[in-house]
Amino acid sequence: MSAGSQAAPLNPGLVFEMVQAHQRTAALKAAIELDVFMAVGEGPGDAASIARHAKASERGIRILCDFLVINGVLAKENGKYKHTPTSAAFLDPRSPACMASVAKFLSTPELREPFDRLAEVVRDGRTTLPGDGTVEPENPVWVLFAEQMAPMMGPMAGPLGAVVLEGRNGPMRVLDIAAGHGLFGIEIAKQNPQAQVTGLDWAPVLRVALKNAEKAGVKDRYNMLPGSAFEVEFGGPYDVVLLTNFLHHFDKPTNVGLLKKVRSALKPGGRAATLEFVPNEDRVSPPMPAAFAMTMLASTADGDAYTLSELNAMHNEAGFKGVKAHPIPMSPHTIVMGTA
Repeated sequence: MSAGSQAAPLNPGLVFEMVQAHQRTAALKAAIELDVFMAVGEGPGDAASIARHAKASERGIRILCDFLVINGVLAKENGKYKHTPTSAAFLDPRSPACMASVAKFLSTPELREPFDRLAEVVRDGRTTLPGDGTVEPENPVWVLFAEQMAPMMGPMAGPLGAVVLEGRNGPMRVLDIAAGHGLFGIEIAKQNPQAQVTGLDWAPVLRVALKNAEKAGVKDRYNMLPGSAFEVEFGGPYDVVLLTNFLHHFDKPTNVGLLKKVRSALKPGGRAATLEFVPNEDRVSPPMPAAFAMTMLASTADGDAYTLSELNAMHNEAGFKGVKAHPIPMSPHTIVMGTA
């Protein structure tokens, strides 16, 4: 430090932001429940008209909307509220990219409650949720996931389909493990008119996937295999097996065992496509994939956000070769491909 220079004054702002972060979550959730973003989009945007639309107090709406402006979610001009580009695209129910249902899912009590007991979770190294947490068999949370998370996962289906297919057409059998909403397998069926897709998940979840297949016009090429990926026979052989947002729920030995089962269900030269939050080797960057490890700590018994070297080692131990990573642009996800 040069003579006469002074260190920047200490600022406790970051501490206050973390302590009060729950207010931002609650405000967004309340605004969605009150249909504030629809009211703002329709106009005229004054507190009184928004309050009438929301069937809420004008004072409450004014303070809530001001708070959303302060946090960059809405804008305010001449006493009236209006959308920012972000809220117009992702929070107005009229937008095809609206993520309101995603916000509802991520704020469900089952996902929030472990964070109220996080010190206990950290002490024990596992979730405080019953059994194996969110991966407990037949957990109804996955029906909600299938119904509400499609807006977040949908944009990744196209890039995944393109990476998996590499322009190939012709007869193809695809197994979509933990299919959920089914959008990833459905996308392959859309890109390849001769692909036959089998979705594997709990039966109530697969009913959601089948509805999505019907909407996409591929229901006649969408088959259902209900049950646990660790218990049911996969059948096959398949050209492609999808493992989207699944491996992070389990420990490494469990994943290796599952990947061996996947490899045995693939044709020679067939490929497994894993979609994951993949942090850098330092495990603290990029922020969103790295922070996902905390979600797994809070909600599962053994899950984690795995680095590329860890995923590569799991695939290699299971007998896959030529493992390659394909980061999805403008997304926290990476596609990891392995060849049988």
